Amino acid sequence: MGSVRRLESRGTLFLDFRYQGKRCREYTALLDTEANRRRLSRVLARIEQQIGDGTFDYAASFQRESASKGRVSDASAPARVGQPGSATPAQSTESISNQSTPVPDFGTFTEQWVREHSVEWRRSHVRALRSTLDRYLLPRFGEVAVCRITKSDVFLFRADLAKLPGRKNKEALSNKRINGIVGVLRQILNEAADRFDFVSPVSTLKPLKVRRSDVLPFTLEEVHRLLATVRPDYRDYLLVRCFTGMRSGEIDGLKWKYVDFARKLILVREAMVLGEDEYTKTDGSQRDIQMSTLVYEALRRQEVATRKISDYVFCNREGKPIDNTNFTDRVWRPLLRHLGLPLRRPYQMRHTAATLWVAAGESPEWIARQLGHTSTQMLFKVYSRFVPNLTRQDGSAMERLLRSSFNVAPEVKGESDETGRR
Repeated sequence: MGSVRRLESRGTLFLDFRYQGKRCREYTALLDTEANRRRLSRVLARIEQQIGDGTFDYAASFQRESASKGRVSDASAPARVGQPGSATPAQSTESISNQSTPVPDFGTFTEQWVREHSVEWRRSHVRALRSTLDRYLLPRFGEVAVCRITKSDVFLFRADLAKLPGRKNKEALSNKRINGIVGVLRQILNEAADRFDFVSPVSTLKPLKVRRSDVLPFTLEEVHRLLATVRPDYRDYLLVRCFTGMRSGEIDGLKWKYVDFARKLILVREAMVLGEDEYTKTDGSQRDIQMSTLVYEALRRQEVATRKISDYVFCNREGKPIDNTNFTDRVWRPLLRHLGLPLRRPYQMRHTAATLWVAAGESPEWIARQLGHTSTQMLFKVYSRFVPNLTRQDGSAMERLLRSSFNVAPEVKGESDETGRR
């Protein structure tokens, strides 16, 4: 019976088995690890099964011309690693383990992988993935057998990525972007390694360090300035964003059928992604956001302005949803520059809502639900420095803060019910 053994001089593994009455050894460049032993054990089991069935083809299995050229040896004359009786690293992962299944090149396997998984992915993800594949991965590895891509190849590829120019006139691709590209490569190689029984070269590859980006929320005074200065047709759009914490895609894709005035709830069920309605970012993002009085009044004003011309709450003059890129370039950035405020993404309005809730002393669990987080972990991790005192509230603390700041009259009991019926 054959065995998987260790070559002590190198710390690598080799196969030791008998074929046609002779002892055979095939050496690999695989290090002696539990994972590699398991892989070679499966290879050995198939070899011995084929030997028993009489179907084993030594030359085809180890890519040699014949079994007489140093490949079949006895114990006194073992083959040497790298010489004609030993399996090279590529042979040890491709030829030994896949006698009956040819290993495809990276491009062929990648296209198959995309076809198999596209049904699981959002359209926006498929589009972004396609861009990464066509621009970076396929030109570099497309014609290389998927099992022949080494860790050294990946390191060199990553180093070359760091030399490429980034978007928006940046000198180089960011570490985050490079990690994203290599992350796709990792998924593909790990899947191929599992199917074709070779060790993935990126299984232990560590990502580049990414500098933690700090949140830059607006203060309540800055929110006042934004609302007082922005174009009138965008005032309620900014107000709702600053006091609900909705993501850009969520508010741009908000439809009137998801606005419940009777219960004062915004039902987050869809998001606008690349100009198309999509499912929300995660299942946890499906949530009901409580309206403050300010948000309720803003949506009532917006109802008069857009409900008759569009299914979307916030839209352009043609009734189409707001395009986030157009809004950022033509409204948002000019507004910040005019007010002398540091430039930041519109996403910071979500952070503004979160920090105002935290500062008002709302319950962490309540805030997490409003933001669409499945736990409070993200809340404390991102907004901990904005927590002066946490109390168990349910939205009333924020309501009091907004009333005092915007001079909103106290709500008359029963008013919301009548408004809702209207």
